Amino acid sequence: MPNSSDSSAQSRRAFLRNAAIAAAGLTAAPLLAQSVKLPFANGDRELVRYPQKRPLIRLTTRPPQLETPFSVFNEGAITPNDAFFVRYHLAGVPTSINSDTYRVEIKGSVNSPLSLSLHDLRKFEAKEVVAVLQCSGNSRGFVTPRVGGGQLGNGAMGNAHWKGVPLKAILAKAGIKAGAKQVTFDGLDKPVVEKTPDFVKALDVDQANDGEVMLAYEMNGQELPVLNGFPLRLIVPGYFGTYWVKHVNDITVIDEVLNNFWMNPAYRIPDNDCACVEPGTTPKTTVPIKRYNVRSFITSLQDGAEVKAGRAIELKGIAFDGGSGIREVVVSSNNGKWTPTKLGKDLGKYSFREWHARWTPSKPGDYILKVCATNNANQMQPETASWNPSGYMRSVIETVKIKAV
Repeated sequence: MPNSSDSSAQSRRAFLRNAAIAAAGLTAAPLLAQSVKLPFANGDRELVRYPQKRPLIRLTTRPPQLETPFSVFNEGAITPNDAFFVRYHLAGVPTSINSDTYRVEIKGSVNSPLSLSLHDLRKFEAKEVVAVLQCSGNSRGFVTPRVGGGQLGNGAMGNAHWKGVPLKAILAKAGIKAGAKQVTFDGLDKPVVEKTPDFVKALDVDQANDGEVMLAYEMNGQELPVLNGFPLRLIVPGYFGTYWVKHVNDITVIDEVLNNFWMNPAYRIPDNDCACVEPGTTPKTTVPIKRYNVRSFITSLQDGAEVKAGRAIELKGIAFDGGSGIREVVVSSNNGKWTPTKLGKDLGKYSFREWHARWTPSKPGDYILKVCATNNANQMQPETASWNPSGYMRSVIETVKIKAV
């Protein structure tokens, strides 16, 4: 149990954190002369600095949507907390959270309802996992034909070392009653307009009890940043970020299937293997979005970069999927032979996997570099991106165009 000096320190940190967020009003002025142009139509964006964050790419202010500059992913497999992207659905973002009085309620179809403080949660045996968090609409700006929704580049993703409590342990303590079907999750963020539905998500009981779903109170060895869910965030490894509810304070076990706006019609994909339909058409049936598909990127070079002809350069990048793990990453230039790369350290099946390779442009001219990953389930990126009306789950062999001089 913390001593009085520890509690005072925590209170001071909470006060400073809350003051900074409240003073900023969760808005930020654009940094002078700093902006980016994402490589698609209407891709001009401002770089802004929010509390606890380095300059990030602003998509919207209310609710806050901040994208990670893609160059960050060349810094290593772990995305720093201050560079991690931010995605809210509701504009009522909490600006004053007292970690000393915060509690999460576990109720509904359980034998023993619980009300747990952060101190209570830390009494459970801790679980740790390195896992990618990716927005369902990551890379939507590249979708052709264009679709509605936030026009994101490739920066609505990040990889972190999460620490917290297995949800299974908490549900076991509460005791799920027979016949329960789902577990719902709500957070402190709220709508500002009465007609806007509260952001509540659900997992089937079996998944909630799989031992991998967790409630995280640490991110990369520190408290969660406020804009990434402080003080507690649901972690659903391998699943799209719509399920990773922030500021969790309400967990309810229910005897039916949740049918609110955020489960149906929102965040649904065509009910087929490719989660796709012909461009411009509407799927006949849909299912909730679930696991990531396979993705890989070149991070060491950007479109338009110039390199020296005849001189070897190091290509670097990242790859990930929904939990099978990456088996192989290959690269090619100008549609030539695919060449294997060397995979970096394995941080776990839900993590970014770094890769690198040496490549030499043989002569001056334009080159198109391609990267393709294969996971342990023998799934890989397709040559052509599939399409669905929401622009979800983009996966395609990524390319970078460069010039050798």
